[in-house]
Amino acid sequence: MEYVLLLLALGVLGVTALAVIGRRTSGPRGLGPATTSLPPVVLPESPREADISAVRFSVALRGYRCDQVDETLDHLAQEIERLNHELEAARRQPHGTTKQ
Repeated sequence: MEYVLLLLALGVLGVTALAVIGRRTSGPRGLGPATTSLPPVVLPESPREADISAVRFSVALRGYRCDQVDETLDHLAQEIERLNHELEAARRQPHGTTKQ
């Protein structure tokens, strides 16, 4: 008999918890989109080695914040691409001529 009452109490507690959670996450009073209060990781327009070495990411529950890492890696990839194009253009110029 004690086990039946215990199971009944756990069932009522579970249903109550689900009802409370359901109210908080649905309808007009639900939670809005996630926002961050952390500052963005900002690199200069043309980052140098020292700028990249100085980058620090905020630590989240299970590691670094993916949004900060992705944004910084995208910026670095664009800069590397720009430098590769500049290097290719310099290699195509005949020796002895300078870019003005």
